[in-house]
Amino acid sequence: MTHSLLRRLAMECFGTALLVGTVVGSGIMAERLSGGNTAIALLANTLATAAILITLIIAFGELSGAHFNPAVSVAVAVRGAFPWGEVIPYVLAQVAGGILGAFVAHIMFSLPVISWSQHARSGPAQFVSEIVATFGLVCIIEMNSTKKVQVVAVSVGLYIAAAYWCTSSTSFANPAVTIARCFSDTFSGIRPTDVPMFIAAQMVGALSAGAFCRWVQQGSAVSQPAND
Repeated sequence: MTHSLLRRLAMECFGTALLVGTVVGSGIMAERLSGGNTAIALLANTLATAAILITLIIAFGELSGAHFNPAVSVAVAVRGAFPWGEVIPYVLAQVAGGILGAFVAHIMFSLPVISWSQHARSGPAQFVSEIVATFGLVCIIEMNSTKKVQVVAVSVGLYIAAAYWCTSSTSFANPAVTIARCFSDTFSGIRPTDVPMFIAAQMVGALSAGAFCRWVQQGSAVSQPAND
């Protein structure tokens, strides 16, 4: 069944809101319960994020595509599997949903609806980390694009869980999530001044991954022997 653009935008907005709400909300809960142990807080935040990604992609993957990420929407459009005319509406829906998710998380934990983050995330290490994190995420999605949605969901969830721990930026890998997290002066926040650098790195990673996956897949197709 093909869903109208309006319905798909609603799904992208709602899904991104749930994603950010989980990232921010679990970060707040983890910080409150971890007793100052940052490793425990990050672990709890990781598990919640991976879990919500898996469930969201399974729920919405065959309906809206379950992008929930402007970098993914652009990468899929570059591959030719998503119309360019729908990229901007998708991005706007994702960003709006992400901000809404952050606001709702604050309300659930009795925090000010808007609290600009003071959490500094800057420097070359963070920039490279976001390139790597987004490159890997897009590669995982692209290389599994012909497989069942459940495979994509588990692959993405596990990848993000791993990337949380192997990158100094804790793998935002998502411009919409990055923007939303600047509204939250909590464990998962990012200073507004650091947002442009993160988004630039994410788009470099996404576009590089898209080009790499096309090159690899074209080579694979050429190398397959013809069936007589």
